Amino acid sequence: MIKNREEILKGDVEAKRIALEVVEYAIRKADPYAMVYDFLKGSNFERVYVVGIGKASCPMAKAVEDVLGDNIEEGIAVTKHGYGMPLERIEVIEAGHPIPDENSVEGAKRGLEIAEKVREEDLLIVLISGGGSSVFAMPEDGITLEDKIKTYELLLKSGARIHEINTVRKHISKIKGGKFVKNVRGKVLALIISDVVGDDLEVIASGITVKDPTTFKDAYEVLKRYGIWDELPESVRNHIELGMLGKREETLKEDLQNVENVLICGTGRVCEFALEKAREFGNAYIITSTLEGEARHVGTVIGSIVEEIWKKDRPFEKPAILIFGGETTVTIRGKAGRGGPNQELALSCAKKIAGLRGCCVVAVDTDGTDGPTDVAGGIVDSYTAEVVDVDEYLSRHDAYEGLKRAGALVVTGPTRTNVNSLIVAVVCGSSSTEL
Repeated sequence: MIKNREEILKGDVEAKRIALEVVEYAIRKADPYAMVYDFLKGSNFERVYVVGIGKASCPMAKAVEDVLGDNIEEGIAVTKHGYGMPLERIEVIEAGHPIPDENSVEGAKRGLEIAEKVREEDLLIVLISGGGSSVFAMPEDGITLEDKIKTYELLLKSGARIHEINTVRKHISKIKGGKFVKNVRGKVLALIISDVVGDDLEVIASGITVKDPTTFKDAYEVLKRYGIWDELPESVRNHIELGMLGKREETLKEDLQNVENVLICGTGRVCEFALEKAREFGNAYIITSTLEGEARHVGTVIGSIVEEIWKKDRPFEKPAILIFGGETTVTIRGKAGRGGPNQELALSCAKKIAGLRGCCVVAVDTDGTDGPTDVAGGIVDSYTAEVVDVDEYLSRHDAYEGLKRAGALVVTGPTRTNVNSLIVAVVCGSSSTEL
């Protein structure tokens, strides 16, 4: 899975080897195909429709095909560009992420067309995974795709948490916030892979099958809180203002009796998979599966924990492997270089663990794409800060170039899953790189 292993394995080699093995194992175990197949095996439905959205939608759809076969009447899987795969009965559309494109709108139109065909005696299987908010997009009347793209760009740079971003997304969309299934006549089974902290179903892919507790006023407050209200396209501001006056349709507010939502995998599970592998090498601990915060600050904290263990043998004795799962953010003001939250987190760690021989920290997005880049994340060790000026690259949000200079980017390519970010820290003794 990790395509540039040889380039990465230098410096604190043994610590890095262990960290990469733990990450690879955890991502492979969080297999969306297996999760869906195991859930559906033995099922028998006469007439099935399928709509899949997100980075894991193709392997999830393949599992539905392998279980239900000829019972599938029609289906579509909408995924990120580069994440598609051949399917026999289900159409595939690749669309934009993290910014939607014309294919995102086309995918949403096709999904709605399929949902409208579902009769009372039929089953609609909805396959949901991270990235669905972008690849499956249909702006409300009066809002153009360009206006929606501008809004997304402002939100992604603002430092807002995904819960807040999706609050806004749901209130400028015709399908998010439960609207997609509001008028489906038959039974709906939504199988969901979480990429959000806390696994809140109404947040994952903006909750197209789930009732939504947020309101137009909540969306307005998010946009004001992060200082981007006045920068929004006029159509978006008008729509939200009319929504607060009760003149636009709110998101779904009640449970639908014909809809069942099932969470089949999330960040907690991938951390457990990582722990399973890490224990083969020695003492291992899940520190949290709900990690949040500004990436560079979180990196400093994780680096500080590594330093404390290495120097003081507390809160754990070395050697030790620490596992973190969650999602951090990057707040950008003005011009910036390239990077993503995991790259920025890793580079920030490098400063704290400088000189701590036998230590490393790897931070990756489990989908294989960290931010708007072509890498999964970064891996740093006690030598990284000797090779690059960490502060210089962090100051201009250019973690990609800093890590590239250090030979510390982690490249996986599309993993076709998405269970949030995974961070693994390996702390060995000062005189050895062996656990």
